[in-house]
Amino acid sequence: MHDILVLYYSHRGSVRALAERIARGIASVPGAQPRLRTVPRVSTVCEATAAAIPDAGAPYVEASDLDECIGLALGSPVRFGNMAAPMKYFWDSTLAAWQNGTLVGKPACIFTSSGSQHGGNEATLLSMSLPLMHHGMLVMGLPFTEPDLSHSRQGGTPYGASHVAGPDGNPALSDSESRLAFAQGRRLANIALKLSRP
Repeated sequence: MHDILVLYYSHRGSVRALAERIARGIASVPGAQPRLRTVPRVSTVCEATAAAIPDAGAPYVEASDLDECIGLALGSPVRFGNMAAPMKYFWDSTLAAWQNGTLVGKPACIFTSSGSQHGGNEATLLSMSLPLMHHGMLVMGLPFTEPDLSHSRQGGTPYGASHVAGPDGNPALSDSESRLAFAQGRRLANIALKLSRP
């Protein structure tokens, strides 16, 4: 089995719901298995530290997760058209992986959630692709051959799966958002397995 890293940060549960659905898409492909990981929150107090193990959910990501995966799905909530600070903080710490070429040639996809229909989903997805491209990853989107991409009235973009949580922060995915996240995970797994063959 080949591991595909599903790395996310989720504040209210929407991005976690997308990550879990993408993981199911990955698991639907024989020979691939998802490895769910998250990043700790960032404190405004410089001396504050997070617990070594999260209270609930996925374990924190480690450098070995980047090295051992054959592909990566990256998710973050929208923060003014950009990824959330905890995810940015993590990528700012990956200089060794960049110098070693750990992620070069591996496929990646991105996903996000916002509180409103025009909350910055596509800008956030594009911003999340930048560190992946600097790492030499092959960033892929969702093709319009996915019918839900053309018909969804909620989330879903050609840049990656997305969710619109609304002003109440509802983490429940719509049917189309769920199908698109699953399709994105399946597509990533299929491409990652093809690229990993000698």
